[in-house]
Amino acid sequence: MIEPDHPRLSIVRQCELASISRSSFYRAPTMENEATLRLMRLIDGQFLETPWYGSRQMTRHLRRNGWCIGRHRARRLMSKMGLAPIYQHPKTSEPHPRHKIHPYLLRHLTIEQPNQVWCADVTYIPMRRGFLYLVAIVDWASRKVLAWQLSNTMEADFCVAALEEAIVRYGKPDIFNTDQGSQFTSFAFTNTLREAGIRISMDGRGRWMDNVFIERLWRSLKYECVFLNAFETGSEARAGIGRWIGYYNANRPHSTFGGRMPDEVYAMQQTEEKLAA
Repeated sequence: MIEPDHPRLSIVRQCELASISRSSFYRAPTMENEATLRLMRLIDGQFLETPWYGSRQMTRHLRRNGWCIGRHRARRLMSKMGLAPIYQHPKTSEPHPRHKIHPYLLRHLTIEQPNQVWCADVTYIPMRRGFLYLVAIVDWASRKVLAWQLSNTMEADFCVAALEEAIVRYGKPDIFNTDQGSQFTSFAFTNTLREAGIRISMDGRGRWMDNVFIERLWRSLKYECVFLNAFETGSEARAGIGRWIGYYNANRPHSTFGGRMPDEVYAMQQTEEKLAA
């Protein structure tokens, strides 16, 4: 995807065009064999159906379907994919011990204006010969995807890059909500929010329902795009995901909004806010 000896484009510029962080290019990810990649794709698909499955239940499910797998391996792969079950669980996936956890600010809050609350999440993107991680920044009220980035590592910098892109393009929200993943509790990410004057909110640990609609975004993306296209390269994945997100924002109706699209809802809400001011 990136050509180090490209005659006109620097590595930095190529990374910008490919929407990946420079550190992701320089860091070589640990490769998994084909059988393990297939197993990871099965785990990902099953987790979309049963997001309450921990490593024990996932192991039982895989064994029933003919896979010889132990719980420790299932736990390792789920951790590598960033999958955490929705129930409250013991200290198996604690946030980074030196990162501050912020309180959840959205309880009983009516969210109906654009840029009132943004949220973010990271998901695993399987490809034919590997995998990537995708982060998306979403406006809560309209469900519009404001920015997104791909990376081959779970480092925080690609999340920061997506956040900075969203702020440049759309301004800033009052509140930014995430889970307690180490990317979002990192100093780089939270400091970017603080410097922009954005209030920080974080879900309770294991509570995917606090960010339920972004989980629905991942489900739609994977079933309507990723699982239908066995992407060979990062460039193919970026192009395919970019097309789908463009379709999602501009052309995919949402029953929540009476069949209107996120772009339409976002623009309409902005207009109403200006008229009310």
